Amino acid sequence: MEGTSATMWLLDKFLRKAITHGQLIVTDHDGKRYTYGPGGEYDPLVGGRPGPVHIRLTDKRAANHIVRYPQMGAGEAFMWGWLVVEEPHDIRDMILFVTMNAKRLGDTSLKAKGPLRKTVQKLKAAIDGINLRGSARANAEHTYNLTRELYERFLDEDRQYTMAYYREDDPTRTSLEQAQMDKKAHLAAKMFLKRPEDNGGAAMRVLDIGCGWGGFALYLHEMYDCEVLGVALAPDQVKFANERAEAAGVADKVRFQLRDYRDVEGSFDRISSVGLLEHVGTIHYPQFFEHTNRLLTRDGVMISHCCGRAGPPGYTDAWTRKYIFPGGYIPALSELVTESEKHGWQVMDVEAMRFHYSHTLQEWYNRTVMHREEITAMYDEVFYRMWLFYLAGAEQSFRNGGMVNWQVQYVKDRSAIPMTREYIEAESARLRERGKVPRWRFDPALKEAAE
Repeated sequence: MEGTSATMWLLDKFLRKAITHGQLIVTDHDGKRYTYGPGGEYDPLVGGRPGPVHIRLTDKRAANHIVRYPQMGAGEAFMWGWLVVEEPHDIRDMILFVTMNAKRLGDTSLKAKGPLRKTVQKLKAAIDGINLRGSARANAEHTYNLTRELYERFLDEDRQYTMAYYREDDPTRTSLEQAQMDKKAHLAAKMFLKRPEDNGGAAMRVLDIGCGWGGFALYLHEMYDCEVLGVALAPDQVKFANERAEAAGVADKVRFQLRDYRDVEGSFDRISSVGLLEHVGTIHYPQFFEHTNRLLTRDGVMISHCCGRAGPPGYTDAWTRKYIFPGGYIPALSELVTESEKHGWQVMDVEAMRFHYSHTLQEWYNRTVMHREEITAMYDEVFYRMWLFYLAGAEQSFRNGGMVNWQVQYVKDRSAIPMTREYIEAESARLRERGKVPRWRFDPALKEAAE
């Protein structure tokens, strides 16, 4: 369109370069319309509905706020109602559409522009990643001490706030509850746990660092009759996990404590950390690997599951640091391996989980939309839009970006595990056969049956 307004010219310049598939229509606050892309339907494999995608900028500050730093500006514009996605599309469609196009330019097209601004962002991210005991607890409470009612409305019934494991190419054939149960089986198999009767009559002692709402710790005890200590820094998570252990009658075997992992003492046969390393901070990796190495027995096994970068080290974008995961950082594999090697660990197994988290996040997004009224009543519309942007933005990182999940198995002695990986698949299958998949309490089918 000729006569681009002063408020739109930078955004217009970016979108004309970025949108090469499908079509995006932007209506600025003054009513002027701008069209980008050749038209036609965009690839349904990225999860979108037929185009064009139409967005409205309701505030004269919106375009400039977005283009100055796209990842921060776009999120805030959507949260504040400055950016509105017209039906039948939603913010997830828009994010997947734009990033599907923009990945041709690389992730840098969505990040801060200019050497000074990039340097400032990297420095801020590094400072945010310093997680001393006090700030680590404050960051955990920011992220995980939201109301229980929020999490139960978008997570699976077991409240697994990490990637689910989809064993079929078509994720619609697997419920979130099934995929999370399969994730627990996959992880537990890599820990090479033994039941007391196979361990000279002694129950194995397991440390679950960053135990969340207790689901994995309770699962390990159920499957292996082991003793588990779970530690976390969010008070309500620990309270809820202990309530679960009491209700299951296993509180004497599965304990949860409000404690920094750096304050844990004792000796453990196995250590698990699921979704924990993203909150540690790179500056604290030496401390993490040194301390866990001290806690693990000589013939022990540690399994770590975390979000990861498929490429080199980077930094966390400003919007995520500010609104969702303060102090958080997603590591590259090189960072994990390099630091672990310095502290006596040997890496025995690495698995890159590529698209599993994008499927998980899509389901979390759908469940959040399903409960819009309840979530806005708990918080407000700004929070609800913030949560949608977070889930959709995270999904695109695993679908169109360079994010994966790393599952890394560490040992101190190479004889701690079997000769080949076949034991992992065999044990995972045994656990899947034994595990009972729960029904989500908010499953629409259950509601219809009750009515």
